[in-house]
Amino acid sequence: MIIVGLTGGIGSGKTTVAKAFKALGVPVYIADIEAKKLMNRSKVIKRKLKALLGDDAYCDGKLNRSYIANIIFNDKSYLERMNAIVHPKVARHFEKWVTKQDASYVIKEVAILFENGSNEQCDYIITVTAPKALRIERLLKRDNTTKDKIEAIMQNQWDDSKKVELSDFVIVNETLDNTRLQVNNVHKKILQKIQ
Repeated sequence: MIIVGLTGGIGSGKTTVAKAFKALGVPVYIADIEAKKLMNRSKVIKRKLKALLGDDAYCDGKLNRSYIANIIFNDKSYLERMNAIVHPKVARHFEKWVTKQDASYVIKEVAILFENGSNEQCDYIITVTAPKALRIERLLKRDNTTKDKIEAIMQNQWDDSKKVELSDFVIVNETLDNTRLQVNNVHKKILQKIQ
């Protein structure tokens, strides 16, 4: 199975691009969503996260996302240790998921694809970009957050230029119509490469 990594900084529009690929019949695995499901479901992960971050990491048995975000985005060592607990489980979950797919290729959407080394498992990589001001504007509308919190998250992600350099395709996500057009073009190019 051909694996295409899809990445981009927070607010770049990875979800929009993922939906456009899904509309073309491409199976899409959203690593962040699956990671959150595993963090809520896996007894092993729960135990390890409570040991790392304290009992407040879970509230009424559910992941306490704001509490965790407050810790991990203010201390990179906690972010790295949390990722070391969660990412191997997500990687195994993805491997099982791939075996159930019937398509020319699949998309694995990972915000920190390069940062966590997931790019090594990809045959091709797509990076989604958007101007920083637009990304911040989108996130302020979407996440009920502050500019400072957004910038703290951005500090923990690679710069777009570094990602673009290592990518096979780049989608600039500024307007929906243009983004869909770019997705269609990338889809055709991937199919040409793998046939």
